[in-house]
Formats: sequence, C-alpha cells, structure tokens
Amino acid sequence: MKKMALHWQVIIALVLGVMYAVGIVYYADVHDTKAGINFTADYIAPFGTIFINVLKLIAVPMVLFSIIAGIGSLKNIKKLGRVGVKTLLIYVGTTMSAILIGLFFVNVIQPGKFVKEETRIEKRIEYELWLAETPSAPRLDNISLISDPTYADKVAQIRTRMALDTLDATTQEKLAIAAAEKEKGPLYKLVDIFPSNIFNAISDKEGKSNMLQVIFFAIFFGVVLVQLPQKDAKPVRKLVNGLNEVFIAMINIVIRIMPIFVFALMAGTLVKSAGKNLDKLIEQLYFLGHYSWILILALVVVAFVYYPLLIHLFAKRITIKQFLQGIREAQITAFSTSSSMATLPVTMDCVNDNLKVPKPISSFVLPIGATVNMDGTSTYQAVAVVAMAQFHMIELDFMQQMVIVLTATLASIGAAAVPSAGLVLMIVVLQSVGLNPAWIAIILPVDRILDMCRTVVNVTGDATVSCIIASTENIEE
Repeated sequence: MKKMALHWQVIIALVLGVMYAVGIVYYADVHDTKAGINFTADYIAPFGTIFINVLKLIAVPMVLFSIIAGIGSLKNIKKLGRVGVKTLLIYVGTTMSAILIGLFFVNVIQPGKFVKEETRIEKRIEYELWLAETPSAPRLDNISLISDPTYADKVAQIRTRMALDTLDATTQEKLAIAAAEKEKGPLYKLVDIFPSNIFNAISDKEGKSNMLQVIFFAIFFGVVLVQLPQKDAKPVRKLVNGLNEVFIAMINIVIRIMPIFVFALMAGTLVKSAGKNLDKLIEQLYFLGHYSWILILALVVVAFVYYPLLIHLFAKRITIKQFLQGIREAQITAFSTSSSMATLPVTMDCVNDNLKVPKPISSFVLPIGATVNMDGTSTYQAVAVVAMAQFHMIELDFMQQMVIVLTATLASIGAAAVPSAGLVLMIVVLQSVGLNPAWIAIILPVDRILDMCRTVVNVTGDATVSCIIASTENIEE
C-alpha cells in the first residue's frame, strides 16, 4: 500500500487539531468545566512547544553553517556581491508590491465601512479624545465631532469610559517593546547587525537568537574562508559541510514525525486562545470578520497569483505547478508554526530538493529572506492600519498611504521571525501616520490565525526570490 504523502498527513493533522479544539471549547462552554482545557494545556500543547523549539534549535546552526558552506563553495567571490545586491533589491521590490496589493483590496472593499455608522461615530470620538491628549500626533482631517454639540452627551460618556478602560497585558507589552525600540535611535538596526560576541548572538539571556548578527558572522566567515589558501581552507570547509549535512539530516527526522506535532500545536494554540468562550474561536465581531477575509484575500493573491506570475516571468525553468507543489510542505509548516525562522529548515529542504535551486544560492538567499523579507507581515500591517482608520472615520490620502508603504517595508527589515512580531511593527506604522498605537488591541482576537496566513506568504516569497536568483545566476552545486 502506497504511503500517504507528507503534506496530506500534515493537512489531516491540522484539520483534526481544529476539530479537537472546537469540541473541547464547546464542551467547556456547555458544561462550564475546564477539565478538557486543562488536559490540553498539560498533555497536548507541550508537544507543540517541543516542535517549535526543535525547529528553532536546528534553524540557527543550520543558517550559520549553510551560509558559510554556500559562500565557501563559490569559486568567484565577486558573484557573492552581485547575488547579495540582487537579493536585497528583489526582496524590497516584492515587499513593496505585496503592500500595494493589500492597499488595493482594502481601499476598494473598505472593510472599516461595513460597520454601522453609529459605531463608527463612537470610534471617531474616541480617536479625537485620544488626539486631544496627544499633542504630538498630527490631525489627519478637519472633521471634529467632540466640538459638535449634537454629540455632547456621547462625548461625555465615551470620555468617562476611556478613563476607566485599561489596556490588556498583551497590548501593554507590545507598546512597551515598541517604545523601547524607538528610544534606541535611528541607526540602532545598523549597529545591531554587528555582534560583539557570536555566542551571545546565537542565544542571548532569554534564549532568543539575533539572526541578523548570525547572518553577518556567517557571511564574514565565508568570505574569509574563500580567500584562504586551499591547504588551509580545505579542512575548515570539510568540517562546515559535514556539520551542515548533520543538521539537514536532523530536519529530515523531524519532518517525518511532523504531523503529530502539528496536531498538538494547532489544538493547543486554539484551545488556549479560546478558553471557555466559543465566540472567541469562531469570531463574531463584525469589523474583524470583514477585515480578516479581506486580508486573507490579499494574502492569497500575493502567494498564489503574484509569486507564481514572477516565477513564470523570471524563473522559466520552473512551471507554476512545479513551484506550488514543490513549496507546499514549507507552506503547511509555516501555517502551523507562524514562524519563518522555525520553517526555514523545511523551506531549504523544499527549495533544494523539489525546486532544484543550487545550495550556494538557497543557503544564502533563504536565511536572509527569513530575516528581512516579510511580505505577508508588511501586507497585513498596511491592510490593518487602513481598515482601522476607516473604522474610526478617518480617510488616509495617497501620500499618507505611501508613508505606510515605506514604513511597513523598512519596519519589516530585521523583524524577529517569530509569531506575532508584526504587532510590534504595526505600532510603528500606526504612529507614522498619526494614529493611536493602542489600536493593536482591536485586532488581537484574530491575530493568531492571521499570523499563520501571513507566515505562509513570507515563506513563499523567500522561495520565489531564491528561484529567481537561481535562474539568473550560473552557479552550480
């Protein structure tokens, strides 16, 4: 009997995870008990955490050794500079294009205007009251409701409510992180690329890695290795290639048992986010529903129309069907983990084995992409900011939306390739056009699911660029 393909096993695991979560949450809601929720948290969710941890464990050293091995295999070091410049330019181009696609859909469909006008008026008043307390924020238009006597009672009620409202812990945490980033100065990201200690870069005190620093060290190491005399470079190159093969073998082992971990990850994540409230799982809020489907539509167009079109135009040795089939397992893993970095080992495996991209290209282009190429995240930021502005009766003009394009592109460079990193970056985008950064609380209920969708776009974009680079550069294994 023919064994079922891995991607079908993973898809079945995803579906079973969702069904399990719905059943557990429904039972908890109907019977007012947390027994199933506690069981999931104690005995199922930990296996999902193990899955993410193992992928990240493999990803960081794999990035380090694959980049060194890839650069070390180049016969002409001048190609590295050309490939590097081309890679960054294409990444910036695809990111800005993806944002423009998202802006097209959100401006044409206008999800923020599906809500009743009475609700939008209240949101507009909230915004104006916040604006009155934030002199540094620019006024975006001349509409003023708080000074209109027609709304005097409503203004007083909303002012009282806002004084009593407190931001949830997640929103406060994201705002604090964004404020700390803002205080670091305009060139902190440039300074942050250069590590003072490579071991600290690989793992800091909180167990997180700084991938930009790891990539810089790997490129630096690889460039120097290429320029060493053959007798000195050969044993180092042999060691690096051997270590690289070890980590590739490790990821192959993890991939074989991935469906079990995917079920645990999906079930644990959904049950945790829903708790005993089934409404949180099926999401009935009107604005969030419209915002979500429009964002998903934009992400689907980017991943399954725009990227295949680029493949058809610039990587003609690969058909669209071959590309979509070849990258499928990486997309499913990205959807499961919500992390480009955790998915990186699977992405490299798909690109090398299925799409036949030479390892010197994939080992250089993909790790950089997992760090600086966040097309799905940037698209999500643009759509969310414009939708929330519409929800608050604020019209963003062409120039303000171009500021969003630029800010979202720049903010995505060096963003942490971890779940929900886009929320922190969205604060920067909101502030760039004078909107309330605390609005991220509005979209928090659906952020986890949408994060899974935009990570698929991030990973697909990385694979697309690696195929394009491979088609335009004559580099052999």
